[in-house]
Amino acid sequence: MKVGFIGLGNVGGKLSGSLLRNGVDLTVHDLNSDLVEGFVSRGAQAAQGPAQMMRDCDVVITCLPSPAASAAVMQEMLPEVKDGKIWLEMSTTDEAEVKRLGAQVIERGGAAVDCPVSGGCHRADTGNISIFAGCDRATFERILPFLTIMGRRILHTGPLGSASVLKVMTNYLATANLLTCCEALVTMKAAGMDMNTTYEAIKISSGTSFVHETESQVILNGSRDINFTMDLVKKDIGLFQTIADRAGVPLEISPLMIEIFNDGIRRYGERAQSDDIIRRLEEATGLSILAPGFPAEMVDDEPEEPGYEVVPQGAELRAAE
Repeated sequence: MKVGFIGLGNVGGKLSGSLLRNGVDLTVHDLNSDLVEGFVSRGAQAAQGPAQMMRDCDVVITCLPSPAASAAVMQEMLPEVKDGKIWLEMSTTDEAEVKRLGAQVIERGGAAVDCPVSGGCHRADTGNISIFAGCDRATFERILPFLTIMGRRILHTGPLGSASVLKVMTNYLATANLLTCCEALVTMKAAGMDMNTTYEAIKISSGTSFVHETESQVILNGSRDINFTMDLVKKDIGLFQTIADRAGVPLEISPLMIEIFNDGIRRYGERAQSDDIIRRLEEATGLSILAPGFPAEMVDDEPEEPGYEVVPQGAELRAAE
């Protein structure tokens, strides 16, 4: 199966790298020609553009920074969609938008999947990231073999759009956890606690989390480099708020989080690292939240392993009903 990949940025470059590393017949495209040339030097082919990629490939994956970018690329690809073609949207995007674009693909005989990832760039780099897939079951089984190359834990979430809803939810939770970790670290510093000891106390307690065990480390190092920027956080938590608004859920924490990141963007810029949000509290208190012995960036130290499908708890009981 010939695979095309559009978008070779922080996440897309690592996901497509896993495909290339594992011998997949890969064609790539990105507006940054240097990124494309890097892949070509490692054995990938370069596409002239999205239309040619859809024409020549069996599966085309998009991993782009915004719904608008995906829509623009899709408009170029649509004339080349025909029976048997598959589009995988691996961007974090809006449910309604992926359904709209997916419907156009399906109308032309193709299949559409929203297929976002979760687990951080360091796990995307090793093929150990988690992947959600929203599509019909037959399409899921067709794409599962190369999803297990890009990721370790693969979850079929239901119909098209369901993966995007769940992905936005997980990013909302991660952002909420980041903000509480920032508040915890600054408060402990103000209370006179040692930061190395504070990190370990959280890590071995009921208060620990994936976010603490990764992002707190680069915060304490001072690099704050988690390969995710404030504008992307704002987009994702804004999408979560949109889901809640559509469903009529009166959220209380979400609007405050959006305002905190709006303020962070005003102060530090859209492309500031998301973990730089702790600077608001550092500036308010005059404290520096640093500690020795922590890495400047996260590296996945787990060996690359074949992926597998995650079956939701209780799924067998529902199937028997």
